[in-house]
Amino acid sequence: MEFKNKTILLTGASTGIGKEIAKKLAMISCRLILIARRTNLIEEYLSAINNKRADIEVIQCDVSKKESVIESMIKIKTRLADRQDKIKNNIDIAILNAGISYRTDITELNSKHAEEIFGVNVMGIIYWVEQLLPDMLNRKDGMIVGVSSLADSRGHAKSEFYCASKSAATKILEGLRVELHPYNIKVVTVKPGFVETPMTAKNKFKMPLLMEPEKAADLILSGIEKEKPVIAFPLPIVFASWLGGILPSRVYEFFAKRVKVR
Repeated sequence: MEFKNKTILLTGASTGIGKEIAKKLAMISCRLILIARRTNLIEEYLSAINNKRADIEVIQCDVSKKESVIESMIKIKTRLADRQDKIKNNIDIAILNAGISYRTDITELNSKHAEEIFGVNVMGIIYWVEQLLPDMLNRKDGMIVGVSSLADSRGHAKSEFYCASKSAATKILEGLRVELHPYNIKVVTVKPGFVETPMTAKNKFKMPLLMEPEKAADLILSGIEKEKPVIAFPLPIVFASWLGGILPSRVYEFFAKRVKVR
């Protein structure tokens, strides 16, 4: 899957991994549709990029709200229909990257946090897939890339809602990958370990093999080009996540209860 002359949609494009992916795609001859709540942050970093080659559209959207996603899709279709050039007027690749997290003590458990996390991390994927699928099914072509996490294998203390949301995202993407195979629509699951972003900056614990977002973006874009069904990194954390996922619950909880969580 090449990026040149493709129309690429990217959610969560204002900061972190999404920002770095957008900056790299901006240097390719493609049509780039950048989605975020804080579009001012996108405009700021785009203004600092010299020699941009992409045709870039910036659209404000709260992916956790269905109405906002629908309105954004209407804007996208209108803008694409108004353009007459060599780039096709449809979305070829959708990178659904938007995500949020909270780490809270059990004494501060709040269902509002769960609603926000599931709204962005799970429903944010579902709402966009719902809008994208009719055209992709009609064309029998396209790629959906959903960003999950290596935290999807277990329910980690203080991050239960986040882990559960990423587990749900992984399972949804896996099911879509199987079901959409006959339609030639590719579904890619991205599962990063710890990446240095505003989201992980809130963590008070040591994050092993913390990766720079530029490197994460390179690995994701390379995996998309190679059409890997699952893009997971870094390898040691991938192995640890797999091992933790297959441990019997009693064994996992025995060790987990003895780890001091901050």
